[in-house]
Amino acid sequence: MTRTPESSVAETAIVTVSYNSGRYLDDFLASTQAATRASTPVRVVVADNDSDDVTRLAASTTSQGAEFLELGSNRGYGGAVNAAVRQLGPECRWILISNPDVVLDPGSLDVLLSTAESDESIGAVGPAVIEPDGSVYPSARRVPSLRTGLGHALFANVWPDNPWTRLYHLDGEHDVRRTTGWLSGACLLVRRSAFEALGGFDERFFMYFEDVDLGYRLGRAGFTNVYEPAARVMHVGAHSTQNSSREMRLVHHRSAYRFLAGKYHGWYLWPLRAGLRLALGVRARARSPRP
Repeated sequence: MTRTPESSVAETAIVTVSYNSGRYLDDFLASTQAATRASTPVRVVVADNDSDDVTRLAASTTSQGAEFLELGSNRGYGGAVNAAVRQLGPECRWILISNPDVVLDPGSLDVLLSTAESDESIGAVGPAVIEPDGSVYPSARRVPSLRTGLGHALFANVWPDNPWTRLYHLDGEHDVRRTTGWLSGACLLVRRSAFEALGGFDERFFMYFEDVDLGYRLGRAGFTNVYEPAARVMHVGAHSTQNSSREMRLVHHRSAYRFLAGKYHGWYLWPLRAGLRLALGVRARARSPRP
């Protein structure tokens, strides 16, 4: 029987990860209160990856009705989410995982829950992610292949509209509900039973590609990833990493290689893996507006 958002939202938690995110976190927490129209409060957990001013951040978080989980070290995005999920009781069936620099539209959580509850095979549901300029971020994508990964790495900087980058970024229309290969970890609702059956995020991905890997593993386990544009969120910090540090770019491309090398691990593919490693290394050292 399909549950209504009102009956399921009490079994829902919102998890975010903070790392010196004070300028965004207050707005995110405020938006969680209007994300559902249900009368039962949603549990909100902020897992902190060793921010500089933990005392102030903890006080600000708890004053807004959220729980503050001090990890004491930087465990990466996936590791922090996994730690927060372990704090949740067994009654929690759905987990909205979100970056702290996101603002949820009013009622967006209700829409995601309604879609998720409509089919037991759904493992994750993601909203339309709107960038500050009003454009829709390609948050629902195909799982990258070795061919598209290599083409994207080689040509994205010098030929942005190349066919491999288009395949990597796009997986259908932005205004249509559809299944997809993976959903951006900036904001997605996951079925807890599926998430935990897979062991949560793979913590070998310290940063980046943990969401690609999760979507890929959900699909292999028989679950679907669904893009639901009727739910919308604003990624207010989307441009803050456009000019990200060289180290962040290196981490991103190391994670990309880890995922693709793990997916295509056959010995006979080593020349392509070597070419991919080289191409990603070159691209990581050049500025790029979008991964």
